[in-house]
Amino acid sequence: MWPSAVNRWSKLRAETPSASRYPAPRTTGMITEPSLTQQTLFPDPGPPLPRQDPDGIHRLLTEFDQFGSKTVPLRTLAEGRAVDSYVNEFWTSKQRAANSLHEISYRACFKPQLPRFFIDALTEPGDCVYDPFLGRGTTMLEAALCGRVPIGCDINPLSVSLVAPRLAPPTLDAVQARIDTIDFARAAEIPADLLVFFHPETLRQICALRGYFAERRTSGVMDLVDEWIEMVALNRLTGHSTGFFSVYTMPPNQAVTLASQKKINARRDQQPELRDVPSLIVKKTKSLLADVDDEVRAQLAQHHSVPILVGDAAQTPQIADDSVRLVVTSPPFLDVVQYKDDNWLRCWFCGIDAEAVPMSLHRKLEDWKTKMTGVFQELKRVLQPGGYIAFEVGEVRGGKVRLDEAVVPCGRAVGLDPVLVLINDQKFTKTANCWGVGNNQKGTNTNRVVLFRKS
Repeated sequence: MWPSAVNRWSKLRAETPSASRYPAPRTTGMITEPSLTQQTLFPDPGPPLPRQDPDGIHRLLTEFDQFGSKTVPLRTLAEGRAVDSYVNEFWTSKQRAANSLHEISYRACFKPQLPRFFIDALTEPGDCVYDPFLGRGTTMLEAALCGRVPIGCDINPLSVSLVAPRLAPPTLDAVQARIDTIDFARAAEIPADLLVFFHPETLRQICALRGYFAERRTSGVMDLVDEWIEMVALNRLTGHSTGFFSVYTMPPNQAVTLASQKKINARRDQQPELRDVPSLIVKKTKSLLADVDDEVRAQLAQHHSVPILVGDAAQTPQIADDSVRLVVTSPPFLDVVQYKDDNWLRCWFCGIDAEAVPMSLHRKLEDWKTKMTGVFQELKRVLQPGGYIAFEVGEVRGGKVRLDEAVVPCGRAVGLDPVLVLINDQKFTKTANCWGVGNNQKGTNTNRVVLFRKS
C-alpha cells in the first residue's frame, strides 16, 4: 500500500481488539452478484451470522477509499451459502508502480500490489509468506522486499531460474564484467528452425550463451551473476519491441509455435533483424536495478537462500506444520493458459525438457475443484492457526464460470473458513490488446480473491 494507506491501516490495527465483533455490512440494497458486468438480483440469503474479525479486515475493506471510490458490499453465493464480498479499486492500476525488480513478464501473472495489500494487512515483519503456484515469483519477491520470510513452490523448474536471481541481484558493473568474458561467437549448435524468430547472428549469440550456461552448470561454477544473466536473457528471448532478441511476435510472456511465427512474419512482411544480445542484457539489467539501492540489497540479502520448491503444491513435506502466516497465490484457471506451450522456448534455453514437466490442466470444473481441494488440504497443514490464504482466481469461459464461487467449497471441505471475497475492479490495459481484446470483453477482467482463515 501507499504511505497514507499504510498509516491508516496501522492505526486501524492498533484500534482493533483481538477477536472483536463488527456488525455485518447492511443488507438494505445489497445484492448478490453473478458478475460485475451483469448484476442480477437473487433471493436475499439473509444477513450473515455475527462474525469474528480479529484482524479488522472486514472493517478495512468496508472503509477503504484510497483511490476515491467507496467500497460496494455484495453477497457471493457459493453452493447456496453466502460469503461477504467487497468491490473497489484496492490497489493502483498504474503500470510499473512497484519495485523495478518485478519487471519481468510471465503469462497470467498478477501485479505486485496484490500480494502487497495482503502482506501489509495480515502479517508482521518476520512472518512467513508462501506461494504454492509461484510462476514468476511476484509474491516471494514482494514478501522479501517487505521484510517477510518468503517461500515458493512451482511444478516447473523454470520458476527457480526466474525468481532466485532477483532475490540476490548483482551490481550492473558485475554483470557488465561477466558479459565481457563470454565468447558470444562460440556456438556449438544452431537450430535452424529458430531462424523464424531470430537473425542468424542473434541466434548464434543466443546459442553461445546457452552453451556457456550449460558448461558452467556441468562444471559446478555457475554463480549468482551467471544466474542473473540467464534470467534476463530468458525475458528478452521473444517480444514485440526492439528491446527483445526476436523479430516482432507475441508479448514476452509466451512464445508462439514456429508455424504461428511464420504466419506472423508473412502477415507483417517482416524478417528478423540483428539484435545484439549482450547489449540488450545490460540494458535490461540497468532497468531492473533502477530501484535497487543499498537498503533493498540489505533487505533481500536476508532471504536469498530461502527454499524454492519444485513439485506438486499438494505435496510439500519440506514445509513444516503451522509455519506459514499468509499464503498469497493464483492457481491455473482450468485450462485457460497453456503454461507448458507458452514457455517452450524458455525451457529450451534453460535445458529443461518441457514435456517432462508434469503440469496438469483441467478442462472440467469438477476435476479442477478436486485438485484445488487437495492443495487446500496441504495449505491448511502448513498454515499457522489464525493464518490466512488469499486465493486469487477469476471468471472464465466468457464469464460463465466464476472460480471464486467454485473455490469456496474447496476450502470449506478441508475445514478452512471463507472469510470474504475481495473483488478488485479497475480500468487497466490488458496484454490481450495485442489480439484486439479490450477490458471487460474476454478473459479475466477483475481480480477476485477468496480469503480463507485457519481457525
